[in-house]
Amino acid sequence: MSTLFDCRDESQLLPGLRQARQAIGRGELVVLPTDTVYGVAADAFSPRAVQRLLDAKGRGRQSPPPVLVAGEGMLRALVAEVPEPVERLVAAFWPGGLTIVLPSQPSLSWDLGETHGTVAVRMPDHRLVRELIEETGPLAVSSANLTGKAAAVVAIDAQDMLGDSVAVYLDDGASDTGIASTIVDATGLTGGGTGVVRVLREGAVDRERLREVLGDALEPDPQPPGEAA
Repeated sequence: MSTLFDCRDESQLLPGLRQARQAIGRGELVVLPTDTVYGVAADAFSPRAVQRLLDAKGRGRQSPPPVLVAGEGMLRALVAEVPEPVERLVAAFWPGGLTIVLPSQPSLSWDLGETHGTVAVRMPDHRLVRELIEETGPLAVSSANLTGKAAAVVAIDAQDMLGDSVAVYLDDGASDTGIASTIVDATGLTGGGTGVVRVLREGAVDRERLREVLGDALEPDPQPPGEAA
């Protein structure tokens, strides 16, 4: 049976966080609030827990979950390198709605799915979640919904979709924006790559703001439909 805790209620906040930590430690799933949409989380270093997350959502290993971190130090422990343009992105948009794909640290013993040697990392702008990550370590987190359904922006919608596949639900009211994070691929900045950052999904951070930080290190903007190349 899953348990839902209203984290806006002081009497439920600490017990909820404690049970969430314990559930993560047992390899179970937790639904938590973020600054974008609600996420379903698992221990990033437990292959069994990550597979449980994928199964709960109805996703295959070809769709590996991103990893949430509590700060830049945790990022550097997970990735092979942090190029200078990525440092600028982190300074400008973390904590916040930007997920950055980089080559993963090859010495790490984990299995997020078919990542092709990369990891997608984000630092959420939500104090409660960052405090949880400080205690559990990096969390594999995907939007708290069944594949093909809209991402949950309130905890009860996540519970309706995911039910008892999740051990603990942390309810902190409606998501701040309800807009999923922007995902950028920065692997081109490493190892003799293309030299530019590519936008894989535009969300909470738009291209204009990315361009202000990256300049020519961001891929050219797509041309409007109908215009010649």
